Amino acid sequence: MRNSKMQIMSVLLAGGLLLPVAGFSGERAVAAPVSTEWSEFMELNWAPSEWTVETERHKSISTEQFAELINLAAKEAGAERLITEITHSDQIKREVAALLLDEIIDVPYVEEMLYQDIPINSPYASSIGVITTAGVMKGIAEHTYGYGKPLTKGDAAVVALRVYQYLQPVSVVEASISDLQKAMTSGRVTSAELVDMYLERIEKYDVQGPKLNSIISLNEQADELAKELDAERGKSGSRGALHGIPVILKDNFDTADMPTTGGSLALKESVPLDDAYQVEKLKEAGAIILAKSNLHEFAFGYTTVSSVSGQTLNPYNVSKVPGGSSGGTGASIAASFAAAGMGSDTGGSIRVPSSFNNLVGIRPTIGLSSRDGIMPLALTQDTGGPIARTVADAAAILDATVGYDPDDVTTAASVDRIPESYLHYLDPAGLNGARIGIVREVFGSDPDINDVMDEAIQDMKDQGAVLIDHVEIPNFKQINSYASLSGWEFKFQFNDYLESLGEERAYEDLAAIIESGLYDESVKTQLIERNNRESLEDESYKDIVLHRTQLAQDAVLKMMADYDLDALIFPTSANPISKIGDEQTIGDGFKLSSFTGYPTITVPAGFRASDNMPVGLDFIGRPFSEPTLIKLAYSYEQNTQHRTAPVLTP
Repeated sequence: MRNSKMQIMSVLLAGGLLLPVAGFSGERAVAAPVSTEWSEFMELNWAPSEWTVETERHKSISTEQFAELINLAAKEAGAERLITEITHSDQIKREVAALLLDEIIDVPYVEEMLYQDIPINSPYASSIGVITTAGVMKGIAEHTYGYGKPLTKGDAAVVALRVYQYLQPVSVVEASISDLQKAMTSGRVTSAELVDMYLERIEKYDVQGPKLNSIISLNEQADELAKELDAERGKSGSRGALHGIPVILKDNFDTADMPTTGGSLALKESVPLDDAYQVEKLKEAGAIILAKSNLHEFAFGYTTVSSVSGQTLNPYNVSKVPGGSSGGTGASIAASFAAAGMGSDTGGSIRVPSSFNNLVGIRPTIGLSSRDGIMPLALTQDTGGPIARTVADAAAILDATVGYDPDDVTTAASVDRIPESYLHYLDPAGLNGARIGIVREVFGSDPDINDVMDEAIQDMKDQGAVLIDHVEIPNFKQINSYASLSGWEFKFQFNDYLESLGEERAYEDLAAIIESGLYDESVKTQLIERNNRESLEDESYKDIVLHRTQLAQDAVLKMMADYDLDALIFPTSANPISKIGDEQTIGDGFKLSSFTGYPTITVPAGFRASDNMPVGLDFIGRPFSEPTLIKLAYSYEQNTQHRTAPVLTP
């Protein structure tokens, strides 16, 4: 039941908790016009014909008429509670409507009201607080409730639609973070119930059904943590956008209360001494670590196969790979096993699974987010970031996980370069006037992927963007000749990671793990080759670190400066998604970000005509240009709507 004390809460994500206001004129409106909702109401099969006459929208109604319509909406939604205490009035006022709605609407706590037109000691104040918090009927403007004003027939129809929607069972399928936050704020669902719903989906589709095999382990404390966060919400309000939101971590993010395996049987029981920095930040924001996801063992490849959990399948076609190395996160978020997830990226491991699972992925600028506590592959290229179903969700996760960490000196570069919130850059018109370079050199030869890209380019032009074609990469042949640093750095940085596990760790170093044989046979050669590296003092290694990085950074910055660009674009993978058991290659586009450390956002761009598998589009920009990239990606996403849920996990 709700608290009687008025409390401030409400984290407002884009399109979030401020629901459209029933149509009144006057002071600045707090949301979109009512016409869309009026149209939705008219399309309901239960909407009474006398309520759908356009010419009567502005007529006043009686208390009885209002109660009758709301009770019909409640019954159609399957609710048992109805409005019963009705006092006759030929013209129902907004505050009286709130009192009646309070009979069937309940919220766990009531937000503080900022309305300035409610009389002191009004007997209706409590009910206005309830229905405002629920989002069923908010004020007519930001600080004005409309006290004493009558409801019109059109207003009542919209309120009935909202009551019907409010009383519907909450579904987590494709639900955004803002959707879930709104549902928890309004009392429609609790965090504990969300945890249960996600766990049911994991059991149904990961363990059974198509058996995606995306999850390595579940957090046994998730339900209890959710209940604690629900209690905190009721007592003191929400911590922010992620309060009570379940997320999934790639199982190379350290968790002090769960094993961190890296996908290897050798580390199946390895519990780190503390949380990774980004995990700590997620928990501080109120997120719930629901599960740890499968990855390509030690993050070595693009197909997501490991000795600890086996092969993860793509939810769009279980005969295809989910991408890698964060393929478990990609498959699980595509299948709505959590609201969002975390991946790590050295050579495409956030971007590729995002592309292959029709998701949004953000590889942040190296130095924006700490790598402390993420099992390393090559720290010169490593970073960690969000994988989500929408740009807004990815931005919300990014907000919580960025910042200076003294245990990762690269993050000192982020000081004074982080905006108040990345959510402020969710601009549907963000492409208008933007200058974007097309890097054809990394497109590849697949006709289906290139067709998707051509359509994406036209869509951007239609939104007012200026596209500059065939932007050339200076010194690309030389840049492309350099190898990834994972073959050099892994042994030394991984041994440091093992040491961080403490004296009770099962293995002293990489050599001991190789000797154990507790890893997938497919990574044996890579492990041995990396372990044979004797030193990082080799001139070949230094040449890569010094010259490759500088060449790649200069190339990207020069391209963007020469053409006055806001971003560069290319397909995330120039090659199609491979079948299980086949090798997966993705082309050379990933190197522009991996070799520079510059940010990239991957967004869904459509599907290949020949196999109906997802295609991703990369936006890359200057260092710390995440706000610009988010603006562009969000605008493209909102104007194309290519995100489609997999039919195998309804």
